[in-house]
Amino acid sequence: MTEQRTDYDSPWKDVIESFFPRFLEFFFPQAYAVIDWERGYEFLDTELQQLEPDAEIGKRLVDKVAKVWLLDGEEAWVLVHVEVQGQYDTEFGQRMYTYNYRLFDRHKKQVISLAVLADEEASWRPSSYGYLLGGCRVSLEFPVAKLLDYEAQWETLEQSTNPFSVVVMAHLKTKATHRNPESRLHWKLSLVRRLFERGYSRENILGLFRFIDWIMVLPEELARSFKQELRNDEEADRMRYVTSIERLAKEEGIEQGMLLTNREHVIKILQTRFGVVPEPVVESINGIENLSVLKMLFTTAITIGSIEEFQQVLNERISEGEL
Repeated sequence: MTEQRTDYDSPWKDVIESFFPRFLEFFFPQAYAVIDWERGYEFLDTELQQLEPDAEIGKRLVDKVAKVWLLDGEEAWVLVHVEVQGQYDTEFGQRMYTYNYRLFDRHKKQVISLAVLADEEASWRPSSYGYLLGGCRVSLEFPVAKLLDYEAQWETLEQSTNPFSVVVMAHLKTKATHRNPESRLHWKLSLVRRLFERGYSRENILGLFRFIDWIMVLPEELARSFKQELRNDEEADRMRYVTSIERLAKEEGIEQGMLLTNREHVIKILQTRFGVVPEPVVESINGIENLSVLKMLFTTAITIGSIEEFQQVLNERISEGEL
């Protein structure tokens, strides 16, 4: 069986929005402690696009900006960046600094910059940017959470009730089972069952299940086995909300509708940008049954330079057995 490519960006954006206070509590307790959570918070989805008009950063990174209130009564901004691509980037620190000062320049508010490194380069840990020139010193230091560090803290993760302990476990096991779908099935079932053992609310269970189901992609045969195991647990009364989970996990009719809509969107974007779309490209897109792949192609269709380059991306995915 061929392992399907995992979409990490969208699930991370979704889970950060769903559990933002617990996200800061888990990864950045010092930042969490200075915020007045009773006054609420607000995500500003378009802010980073305005700071970076060419959208170069937005193509491949997870960035969130939230407006919060501090315990001292001041308004502040929290800039969260999650690097999930696993690529060594010499300009990472500079990019964090650039976003920080541009946010401050636009709003004249204090900015807390935070980074989660979800990559696989153990030695890559950028946490600052600065330079000294002619007696002038400029610098930014920002807290960093490295997910690989949690592999050595697995027992602590198992004991924690913070939702992001489950998020981290799911992320690490998704990476670890890249070429072992049977092992991924085992861990996916284990993590989902764990949700019911921790006493989470119905809303938290469904939100965390959405993250697990999104990133721990299984081949079709094992995906059916996963659903059957959930049904067995429901019949044995070992799981509450399984009916809701199955609905959330895209029942057949809903899933097919989403696939059809996303195929149409990809083709429409290509037609709008490049005119006539070659029939082999259309046929390949219409044959895709993986929603995560279609979402990736949707972004590719927006950013790619030509229809020939898009067709090359399709051919690469086909040769890798992903389509």
